[in-house]
Amino acid sequence: MLLLLLWWLRLWLWLWWWWWWWWLLLLLMLLLLLLLMLWLWLLLVVVVHIHVFVACQCLCVLLQLPQTNTTLTSLNLVLNRIGDAGATALATALQTNTTLTSLNLQFNDIGDAAAALATALQTNTTLTELDLYGNRIGDAGATALATALQINTTLTSLILGKNDIGDAGATALATALQTNTLTSLNLTSNRIGAAGATALATALHNTTLTSLNLHFNFIGAAGATALATALQTNTTLTALDLSINNGIGDAGATALATALQTNTTLTELFLAGNRIGDAGATALATALQTNTTLTSLNLYINDIGDAGATALATALQTNTTLTSLILGSNDIGAAGATYLATALQTNTLTSLNLQLNGIGDAGATALATALQTSTLTSLDLSGNDIGDAGAKVMGDALRYECFNFASTGLA
Repeated sequence: MLLLLLWWLRLWLWLWWWWWWWWLLLLLMLLLLLLLMLWLWLLLVVVVHIHVFVACQCLCVLLQLPQTNTTLTSLNLVLNRIGDAGATALATALQTNTTLTSLNLQFNDIGDAAAALATALQTNTTLTELDLYGNRIGDAGATALATALQINTTLTSLILGKNDIGDAGATALATALQTNTLTSLNLTSNRIGAAGATALATALHNTTLTSLNLHFNFIGAAGATALATALQTNTTLTALDLSINNGIGDAGATALATALQTNTTLTELFLAGNRIGDAGATALATALQTNTTLTSLNLYINDIGDAGATALATALQTNTTLTSLILGSNDIGAAGATYLATALQTNTLTSLNLQLNGIGDAGATALATALQTSTLTSLDLSGNDIGDAGAKVMGDALRYECFNFASTGLA
């Protein structure tokens, strides 16, 4: 019995020993495999970066040799992996190149290399368009570019959207705008607040800027009010985009409306997604009764109801310059649609967007009647709970012999 127990113990120890070594061997193999995969991944990263860098260097050599390249005027490198090194090489090329007028470097993670591009802009005299959207240049990069703009007199369009630029960067750019000849500045999807917007507003008192895009920032009512004050004396800006997540509300809309009563240059105003209600819409409507330059007004995704729509309809009965009005995704019902329809019978509007409201068959019927004499070429009524009755009267309007309608949306 004792011998049997000793034999079983010896067998168990022997099995345990081999089991331990097999597991150890397996773990070692897995570790070697992971090390091999890591080595291959690092090799791939190095090869890719070398490839991109060499490609950028080749492009730069090409750009630096006007005797071999005298035709390239536009270069698009969107969605690559150029990074700091490649962008710096391109910046070096720009210091001597005399043919390139447009450079697009969207989504290349160039980061700190924005400073190198800014240095190039101080001597380059041909580039007119620079797009750095989505490159994380931050306030430091924006400030460097602002310094260059105080010297550069040829760049007319600068796109700096989605670059983590805050009030400091916006303020630096605003200072440059007071003396620079830039005509279009895009700062969409950054972190600019009321302070940055106020600085930009100050720049609008003395600038050549015709288009300013502050879409998806955080300027609030205070920032909108500062810009509105500037618009009362500004004579160059034709397009202003304050849409989505700026939270200007009724107060900001009212301030802008006051500016529109005296401004004579702005033609496009984008205020979508700003929590503007009936009070703000009414103020804008009052401005439209005297404004003679605004042609496009975008109030998509706000809180405008029948009262605001009615006020806008009243304004349309006297306004003869507005051609595009977007009121989609608000709280407009049949009553508001009916008042708008009445205005359309005498107004010169060519495009009206009322999608995603709740006008129903009654509102559609009123609009269908207006179509017989209106100047509309595009009408969007998608997502409005319109049934067979509304579709029928719309169909009858489309058959009206004097109706020259090009586009309708009832989906």
